[in-house]
Amino acid sequence: MNFMAWDDRAVKNTVIETVIEVKHEASMQRFVTVVDGHESVADYRISGQHIDFNHTFVPDALRGRGIAEKLVREALAWAGQEDYKIQASCWYVQRFLKVNK
Repeated sequence: MNFMAWDDRAVKNTVIETVIEVKHEASMQRFVTVVDGHESVADYRISGQHIDFNHTFVPDALRGRGIAEKLVREALAWAGQEDYKIQASCWYVQRFLKVNK
């Protein structure tokens, strides 16, 4: 194997990813992240032991970078840990749950 050629390909295919820090703002019933100065959110409402993920928003400037997925993954993980019965009136969360059964 030609290691020099392999190294060249590895460098060309390197992707630098932004670290996305998601915060849970329980008092506002949402998960939020700020990337490049833009706020993205996954909102929810709790009723007893039911949680409804009702809205997800990522600004146009950030779309296609996996931010909505990161928000929803963390929100659903938290809801599962809290033993909530999950509902989704948000189309994005509905699709995420269907694809990630």
